Amino acid sequence: MNQAKNFRHFFVTAITLFALAAGAACLAGDDQVPRILVRGEGSVELAPDMAILTLSVVREAETATAALEASSSAMSEVLAAMQAEDIEARDLQTSGFSVQPRYVYPKPLAKGEAAPPRIVGYTVRNSLTVRVRDITRVGIILDKSISLGVNEGGNLVFGNDDPSAALDQARAMAMQDAMAKADTLAEAAGVKAGKILEISEQSSSPRPKPMARAEMAMMRSADAVPVAAGENSYRVTVSATFAIEQ
Repeated sequence: MNQAKNFRHFFVTAITLFALAAGAACLAGDDQVPRILVRGEGSVELAPDMAILTLSVVREAETATAALEASSSAMSEVLAAMQAEDIEARDLQTSGFSVQPRYVYPKPLAKGEAAPPRIVGYTVRNSLTVRVRDITRVGIILDKSISLGVNEGGNLVFGNDDPSAALDQARAMAMQDAMAKADTLAEAAGVKAGKILEISEQSSSPRPKPMARAEMAMMRSADAVPVAAGENSYRVTVSATFAIEQ
């Protein structure tokens, strides 16, 4: 029994060592394959079809209740105005809310002793994120929100509801750029770029890009804030490894 058990142990050990050796040999052989490593880039400019606004109502009062009531009343008017501008409920989202006390710091007491701070009021901040899917209305919506009591924020970002097609196009351009670079390097070295061994991708967030044309999307009127939509740039970087055919 012991002899059979020892034989099975020896057989399992031998198989394990053989598998490890074979894997190491494959890795070593793979590392010895001559390679070309390149990076390709592709970018696509796309006119935005959506704007995202951040609007905040800030109110101060002696009591937290009074500040909250004033903030809530103003924000209710802003929400009603957004709905009147055909902004759907799914495109309105509260993005921040806070109640903070306001302090005053009296002069130091005798002998340099610090006097405790005293609460003199409260500040309520209520922030709303608005997605505007008709960007020609952005200026008017900004103007109306300010007239209704929005007194902080106004951050504006232009984006695209579905940039997947632009990203796919940028990926194809990046891969073509990588392949062209590999062929150029191989030709300069007197060799030939072979099969692709590895590909990795990195995409970046869109960067606002001003439109150079005179007819760029400016929304101007007597009662609206002027806004330039410009274009968004979607960029993709591809890292590719090619085998060298000698």
